[in-house]
Amino acid sequence: SAALDRGKITSWQYDVWSNSHSTRPGTAGSLLAGLAVAKPFPEPPPALIPQPEGGGDRNAIPIYTIPNARVVNHFIPGMPLRVSAMRALGAYANVFAIESFMDELAKAAGADPVEFRLRHLDDARARDAVTLAAEKFGWQSGTTPGRGRGFAFARYKNLAAYCAVAVEVSVEHETGEVRLRRAVAAVDSGEAVNPDGIRNQVEGGLIQAASWTLYEQVGFNTQRLTSRDWSGYPIMRFPAVPESVEVHVINRPAQPFLGTGEASAGPAAAAIANAIADATGARIRDLPFRRQRVKAAIGV
Repeated sequence: SAALDRGKITSWQYDVWSNSHSTRPGTAGSLLAGLAVAKPFPEPPPALIPQPEGGGDRNAIPIYTIPNARVVNHFIPGMPLRVSAMRALGAYANVFAIESFMDELAKAAGADPVEFRLRHLDDARARDAVTLAAEKFGWQSGTTPGRGRGFAFARYKNLAAYCAVAVEVSVEHETGEVRLRRAVAAVDSGEAVNPDGIRNQVEGGLIQAASWTLYEQVGFNTQRLTSRDWSGYPIMRFPAVPESVEVHVINRPAQPFLGTGEASAGPAAAAIANAIADATGARIRDLPFRRQRVKAAIGV
């Protein structure tokens, strides 16, 4: 929840309920093989990963300048199923939630989503990433009928690379199918020794996160996973990959290197969510955005 006054956020409340999102560093009991031997190794107790990196609460603290903010991590150590790390840990879900909400607040304030973010960013490097992504995307030009545009931004862990993502999607109202048509990212990783490597990391993270966001879902019950093989597991396939993915690297000579490999995951998810809302008027808060969920949201 949040409060607005004269177009600016004056208070913010955010709660996270999550496990640790990690089994590292771990012992033999952290590995499936260690649990399958004749004398299984004991599983290590779940451990809370402290800030500033965080586990389930990674990126739960907004990077925006907000005078009164309260963020609470409700750590859930006991889970019915074994859990471990996914790329970006809790940052994927937290940035998705925060950046989706930023668009809702921008709408309530009657502001453009990009301008609203800039209004709450004091970090010059953050502002540069947001501005560059919007410029390269052509944010002010709008979209064609039947399509939507979305924007999102985060600094990974609030201490690693800055990444802003703008996307365009199409939504087929009759079927609920969402297609990611175009994506533009701007990333500041400090001094860029290998710009092509940075671009590859950001592009790969963006496409992987798009697959999570639009397709991927592990089935489970209280006893076990019900997703049993890769052949039936839904992922983004080559025909669904957007034709255009641009990554623009902001080089900062002599500045410290900033970790980049997981920086685009959260912004990609939120940008897609915001683009769907732009195209349909429906705000979907549950992932993934598969056809039936989209159809239900838009009333088909």
